[in-house]
Amino acid sequence: MHTRPLRIAANTELLSLALLLGNVATMHLQAVSSLMGPAHGCAYLCVIGATWRQRRADGATKAVALLPGIGGLLAVRRLGRPPAAALAGH
Repeated sequence: MHTRPLRIAANTELLSLALLLGNVATMHLQAVSSLMGPAHGCAYLCVIGATWRQRRADGATKAVALLPGIGGLLAVRRLGRPPAAALAGH
């Protein structure tokens, strides 16, 4: 399976979280929170679903995907690596 949907969801999740935190740290506009909160939640769930659908995702990769904000990007990185057995020459 391709990781493109996972990469898109992971980047969207991180960006939406950054915007949410930036809004809280600055002007705390209700409109921004109302828009970005659900967008972040949806992207987070998409990251989890897209990671768990990957055939080559092991338990650690699936667990990493559960981390809010950075988990999706870490999962993409883990999925881009060759399996450990291939590295060992087996």
